[in-house]
Amino acid sequence: MISMTGLTGFTCGKGRCQTHLAAPVPAKRRLPLVLATAMLATMLAGCSFGPDHARPAMDLPDAWRAGTADTGTVQDGWWKGFGDPALDAPVTAALDHNRDLAKAIANVDEARAQLGLARANQMPRVDAQGASQRQRYSLDSFNSFDESTRVQDLHNAGGTLSYEVDLWGRYRRASEAARASLLSTMAARDTVRLALTAQVARTYFDLRAYDQQLQVARDTLASRESTQELRKVRFELGLTSELDYRQAIAEAAAARSTVHTLQYNVSASEAALGVLTGKSPRDIVTGTVERGLAVDAVPVPPSVPAGLPSALLERRPDIVQAEQQLAAASANIGVAKAAYFPSISLTGLLGYESSDLTRLFTGPAGTWRYAGSVSMPIFDFGRIKAGVEAAEARQRAALAGYEKAVQDAFREAQDALVANRKARGVVEAQTTQVAALRRSLHLARLRYDNGYSSYLEVLDAERSLFDVEISLASAQRDQLVAVVEVYRALGGGWAGIAPQPPNAADTPAAPEAAPQAEKPVAAAQ
Repeated sequence: MISMTGLTGFTCGKGRCQTHLAAPVPAKRRLPLVLATAMLATMLAGCSFGPDHARPAMDLPDAWRAGTADTGTVQDGWWKGFGDPALDAPVTAALDHNRDLAKAIANVDEARAQLGLARANQMPRVDAQGASQRQRYSLDSFNSFDESTRVQDLHNAGGTLSYEVDLWGRYRRASEAARASLLSTMAARDTVRLALTAQVARTYFDLRAYDQQLQVARDTLASRESTQELRKVRFELGLTSELDYRQAIAEAAAARSTVHTLQYNVSASEAALGVLTGKSPRDIVTGTVERGLAVDAVPVPPSVPAGLPSALLERRPDIVQAEQQLAAASANIGVAKAAYFPSISLTGLLGYESSDLTRLFTGPAGTWRYAGSVSMPIFDFGRIKAGVEAAEARQRAALAGYEKAVQDAFREAQDALVANRKARGVVEAQTTQVAALRRSLHLARLRYDNGYSSYLEVLDAERSLFDVEISLASAQRDQLVAVVEVYRALGGGWAGIAPQPPNAADTPAAPEAAPQAEKPVAAAQ
């Protein structure tokens, strides 16, 4: 490291002047010293230590598992592919007002400022300074003061120019580390952004699923309360047993309990959306969430882009974050190793000195001086070595973190792709099951009304239908959430694919139309 400093200013007082730097170098030796210094700086300015960052090689698959992906290209704004304007609003609000994202953005601003500081350390610095003092000296000291000169006034004003030549790459490596840290922080912000939008979509679909389940539970409760009243009248008239009546009361109570549970789930989902979208505490408590399409009416993108799995290394912001952390750790090794090498400093002064302020800027008052010094660590009890070893250990930890991030990314992506495919099959199967159970309930009621079976058959059919209708809403939510997880796992959405229209079979058909409900399901495959 070479340091060059220059000062333009003046220092004056009564009776004597003060010097600030080493003794002046003769003018005839000034030019050779400057030229030698410049040549040395030129030769050594390209030196730097520590490893250069390169992406670690990993054994990546050539393609996704068969049957999990199709064609398409990845894009941003993926949530718009669901075609629900009511989902766009909370996502936009979350991106504008979410506190976690605001914190991540502030971290990016801090990292950008740190990069500016690291780059500034490589540039010259100019400072202005000024001072004024009045001092009374002792007459009993070794200085030759008398009563008339023992009080001194000193005034100083000037400018300082300083510059350090980065011989060993210390500041270049520090700048590299700061830049990698900025990129890592920006990737962390993007990770928060992607996770936030995915969480908003999941919570919104949870809410719409709970809304649908609550409607099913309310309809079932109304039906069971009506049946309870009918069984009560029949029991009082002696047309049915008390067992039928008590069973009707129990079934109505079970449906009522489910309604209360789902009402809580709806309220909790609304509050969660309020926090995600950055609403005020008042709005979280008293506000409402705008509803859009029903969970069984949201268009589902029918396929997933098949692109090369290696694209995850570029798409996933958490992988980018881990890689840039590794790059910063590698650069910091060079910063630590640069401390082994000598530091060469040059200082210089150009200005005026005078004991009389009126003669400060005259020719005789002009002065200049510069000096050189070299310092190099000889024995520091292992301080530099320990610093290098610590930097190397942090680099190994960052490498392990990067490899783990890649492993997790591929696991999440593969799980999401498989879940996306299988969730469709679950919805189709449960849609068929709902249609069949509705038909079964219709037949059970006919058999009971005509005296061919007991009321237990009707109760069993009602319970089965109610449970499967609740499960169907959950399966439809899971199908949408599986698509959201694919978006998140792949680092965003994809273009080039038209959203799938709502499946007609997702809406359970009437009991009489049960056989026809299978056709739309087969067509959607």
